Amino acid sequence: MRTSRFLLLFLCLSVLVGQDAWAHPPRTSVGIVFGPMWGPFWYPQPWPPYPPPVVVAPPPPPVYIEQAPAANQADAVWYFCRSAGAYYPAVGTCAEDWLPVLPEAAK
Repeated sequence: MRTSRFLLLFLCLSVLVGQDAWAHPPRTSVGIVFGPMWGPFWYPQPWPPYPPPVVVAPPPPPVYIEQAPAANQADAVWYFCRSAGAYYPAVGTCAEDWLPVLPEAAK
């Protein structure tokens, strides 16, 4: 009877000591196992994994798209100066407001 109480007390103490009650449990454990071992109850908690490394990549280079010149030049506007009697590229300044004129088709 005394042996069975001692064995029961030893079994209860070994179960209590075997649990992870510390914030950082030791990496090794020593004990006697009767029967199979399974589940996380018998193993210490795994250490947390390292965070993934921080990868800093340079931004991609800017992409420039060359635009084709306007196909229809008929929509362009010419500017006429009445006092000089000429159009804008030929006359740099005008005493009055420039007069927008639609260009005529070349004949």
